Amino acid sequence: MLLIKDTLVSEDLIERFFVCDLDTCLGQCCIDGDAGAPLLEEENDKIAKNIDIILPMLTPAAQRAIKDEGISYIDEEGDLVTNIIEGRDCVFTCFAEGGKCLCALEKGYREGVLPHLKPSSCHLYPVRLKKVGDMTAVNLHRWKICKCAEILGRKTGTRAYVFLKEPLIRKFGQEWYDELCLTASEWLNACHDR
Repeated sequence: MLLIKDTLVSEDLIERFFVCDLDTCLGQCCIDGDAGAPLLEEENDKIAKNIDIILPMLTPAAQRAIKDEGISYIDEEGDLVTNIIEGRDCVFTCFAEGGKCLCALEKGYREGVLPHLKPSSCHLYPVRLKKVGDMTAVNLHRWKICKCAEILGRKTGTRAYVFLKEPLIRKFGQEWYDELCLTASEWLNACHDR
C-alpha cells in the first residue's frame, strides 16, 4: 500500500491495466450481484430530489419498485444501497441497443437533464474504499466479468488509475490525484529498474 495524503492506495491501482469494455460486458456490473450499489446518505438525498426526472428513464419494473419500496434499502451488512429488482438489477439500470445496460443517472447527466448523481461507488468501480482507522484504503476489486476491461486496458496501455481519473478527482480532489500520478510514475519507474 502506498500513502497518498490520508489514503492507503493499493499498488494494483497503479500497476494493473483497465478500461471498461461496455461493448463486451454489456454493463453486467449493473445487473449482477446480490445487493444494490453502496450509497452515501447525501447521494441518496440528491437522487430522491430528482426522482421525477429519473423515473421516466427507467423500466416499468424499476418504476414500480421505486414507488413501492423506495430508491434504497439497508442491506445485510448494514449499508445503504440502491434498490434492486428481482434480487439482481439495480433500479437505475436502463437498456440500450443489443441489451447493453446503462446507468440512467449517468445517461441523464451526459444528456444534461440531471446533475451528477451516479453513486461514487459506481463511478469509482472497480475501486472499492474501506475505512482503516482514520485512513481510507483505496483498493482495486477484481471480478471475472471485468476481465475484458483488463484486456482492453492492456491493449491500449491504460492503467486503472488513469482510466479512473474523473471519479478519483471527484472523490479525492485534483491535488490528491496529482500526488497519485507522481507516486505512480515513481513506482512504475522503480518497478522497471528491478
